[in-house]
Amino acid sequence: MKNINIRNSGIQVSAVGLGCMRMSGIEKSEAEKVIKTSLEEGINFFDHADIYGGGKSEEIFADAINLNSSIRERMIIQTKCSIVPGVMYDFSKEHILKSVDASLKRLQTNYVDFLLLHRPDTLMEPEEVAEAFSKLHESGKVKYFGVSNHTPMQIELLNKYLNNKIIINQLQFGIMHTEMIDAGLNMNIKNDASIDRDGGILEYCRLKDITIQAWSPYQYGFFGGVFLDNDKFPELNKKINEIAEKYRVTNTAIATAWILRHPAKIQTIVGSMNSERIKEISKASNVNLTRQEWYEIYLAAGNKLP
Repeated sequence: MKNINIRNSGIQVSAVGLGCMRMSGIEKSEAEKVIKTSLEEGINFFDHADIYGGGKSEEIFADAINLNSSIRERMIIQTKCSIVPGVMYDFSKEHILKSVDASLKRLQTNYVDFLLLHRPDTLMEPEEVAEAFSKLHESGKVKYFGVSNHTPMQIELLNKYLNNKIIINQLQFGIMHTEMIDAGLNMNIKNDASIDRDGGILEYCRLKDITIQAWSPYQYGFFGGVFLDNDKFPELNKKINEIAEKYRVTNTAIATAWILRHPAKIQTIVGSMNSERIKEISKASNVNLTRQEWYEIYLAAGNKLP
């Protein structure tokens, strides 16, 4: 497994990270197998959130692996907060501090390496966020901070007040979620693909040395399902399978390699709870798609080059 550097932190993380959202839906023994397989494959990064399984995913993760100090040192753990499901988003100092303490208790650890604010809170007081981050950092509970699904200006507003700057932005990105690429490729053209829906977030993060993490990389639509081996996308799957055969890997590995090929050095967060699939995905970091292959997949997904 190749590593990438989380910029402005110096921390090396696996190019593929395990997203633990679905861990609440499996047995403890299966969770243990998934975690151990990930570590054996070189995946050292584990992504959580306080809302995953209502907190149960964090609990099962810690219980399954018997999270002691020696195992903890081999892991980079990230969690997220701010979503109150179906009610609101909450960036208040009180909510952030309370959420982190609850996550640390469930994870059976004294600290997390990264804390992300899960979705933007339009009622945020950036000064409050700054106070919360400073307290968490000074106490040793959180090493570094980031956000998820944030625009450039939302990050700029936060960073104006933060001593502990935003260094990660987790965004939905994959072969069937290319909006942050489309607008740039269709610049100065009057078509739907040219609409800038995210404020140039890809280029902004590259300029500001903010690491992008790609979530739900195999999904189409908001949560429409997986596009791989899906009859709705025959041309795309034909092209992916053709390239997979060339590199002697699975289609899932190629879909992952497509993300890793981008020079922005995007970390891919995969949510599989299948140990065999994790092994297949891990091979993606050793696949270096050519420029032509990358664009062939992009076009097979239904995109057009102007």
